[in-house]
Amino acid sequence: MLQDFGTDIWIADGPVVIGGGGFHYPTRMAVMRLADGELVVWSPVSLSSELRQAVDGLGPVGFIIPPNALHHSFVGEWQSAYPHAKTLAPPKLAEKRTDLRFDGALTATAPSSWEGQIDLVVFENAIASEAILFHRPSGTAIFTDLLQNLPEGWYHGWRALVARLDLMTGPVAEVPRKFRLATRDRAAARASLAEVLEWPTERILMAHGRPILTDARQHLRRAFSWLTR
Repeated sequence: MLQDFGTDIWIADGPVVIGGGGFHYPTRMAVMRLADGELVVWSPVSLSSELRQAVDGLGPVGFIIPPNALHHSFVGEWQSAYPHAKTLAPPKLAEKRTDLRFDGALTATAPSSWEGQIDLVVFENAIASEAILFHRPSGTAIFTDLLQNLPEGWYHGWRALVARLDLMTGPVAEVPRKFRLATRDRAAARASLAEVLEWPTERILMAHGRPILTDARQHLRRAFSWLTR
């Protein structure tokens, strides 16, 4: 259930979920272990007994992180299983999910226990502002919906056409066109991107696409060139 992805980081794929317009998406989560032993669970997937056993073998869950207001379906399961973990809310999620408990906001200032281990940048857009993480021990930049690379053939019929035109599917990871159009404050977005591009990124992890294991910084510069032109 958990796959080793590098120093103190693991990933697990979850079930396919149905989004707006009947588009279906694969799900993926990451677990990062901090120096104090606590775990940061990013974009949690459905919590099976097998996954819980694997996570418990790594250490205590300290943080549950829904990285944007679209990735929240399974947060309640994790809160029930780990009531002492802190859940941080990305922009607009607390208003959307009043049934969930939030212990703070996911802002550009990361929790103090993450210092020197996990960096955080919040990329604002009108659809769903996203917290982009950088896990320093493994050199991994972590994206949710801002970068996508679903395989050809993932969708069929009119959805396949829409996904291709939106750059959700294709040979390389791209920022979907809908998120480009929803990035209204270009100056703020460029400032956020500048921070991301300064990270010594070696690999890129996405919720919806194959991880990028080589030339990661070059991939980021190319994928976000629409913002810097």
